[in-house]
Amino acid sequence: MATGKYLSVKKVLLYQVLLILLVTVSYLLVRGFNEAGSALIGGFAAFIPNLYFAFKTRVTIGRPAKKILNNFYAAESGKLILTGALFLIIFQIPGLEILPLIISYMVALSVFWFALLMR
Repeated sequence: MATGKYLSVKKVLLYQVLLILLVTVSYLLVRGFNEAGSALIGGFAAFIPNLYFAFKTRVTIGRPAKKILNNFYAAESGKLILTGALFLIIFQIPGLEILPLIISYMVALSVFWFALLMR
């Protein structure tokens, strides 16, 4: 059962990367390199913390529920801190376009909403 859940997480992460690349290529074709780069950065600002969370919350069979829950809380806290740190770094980049960055970030996060609808 844990393997099926792990495959679901891998699928969500894969769909995130695919949508980030789709948004980035769309910006590259329509708006140019600077906007495409900003979109790529925004998408990966969502993807990297989610990858961290997925890695930290891998469930090993036989662990007590309390330890699993504590692990989820710690992973979510780490994800939020990582997201904040990434945005602090990102906003130091000169010539960054905010709109493509935010759009790509939101598209990457929306994968979770659609994953819930598809269950």
